[in-house]
Amino acid sequence: MTIDATPAARPVVVTGRETAGDQAGGAGITQPRWTHIALPSGDLDASIAFYTSMTPLVVVAMREDADGRNVWLSNPGQWETPFVLVLASFNATRGSQQGIMKPFAHIGIELPTRADVDRAADRARAAGCLHWEPRDMPDPIGYICAVTDPDGNVIEFSHDQRVFATVRELWGPKS
Repeated sequence: MTIDATPAARPVVVTGRETAGDQAGGAGITQPRWTHIALPSGDLDASIAFYTSMTPLVVVAMREDADGRNVWLSNPGQWETPFVLVLASFNATRGSQQGIMKPFAHIGIELPTRADVDRAADRARAAGCLHWEPRDMPDPIGYICAVTDPDGNVIEFSHDQRVFATVRELWGPKS
C-alpha cells in the first residue's frame, strides 16, 4: 500500500494515549461541531487503498493501540470545517467483513459534474465494486451512482444534489 505523502495528505501517526490537546492543532474548537463518522473495517489496508483511490479522501492520521488500528480520512485542505471518516480495525474482528450500512444507508460525496459521476462509476465497474449504475433521480437527489467499500458499505457519488450549495446559501457570506 502506498500513502500519498504530499503536504495535504501527510498523515499524523499516533500511538499510545496522546490526547488531541497533546498534538499540534488540537485546540481551537469554540462550539459543538459534527466532526466525524466512524465505521468498522475488517481489512484496514484494503479500506485505505479503496478510499484513497475511489474517493477524494486522503489519510490525515493513523493510530494504533493494543486493541487495533484506525485511520482518519478527509478532503485535502479541509481545515475550516474539519470532518473525517474514521475507519477502525479491531484485532478481535480483523479479517471479517464489518459493513453496517446496508441496504440504503450510505456516505455521500458530491461531485462537480455528471462526467465526474460517470468516471467514478467507470473506476468502480473496473474494480468490481459498482453498487448502483449512474442514474438521474428526482429532485433533490440529482445524478448518482454508488460503490461499495471492502466491508460492503455504500458510498454514493452525486452531481446536482446541492447539499454543498444549500448549506453555503444558508450560512455562507451574504453578497
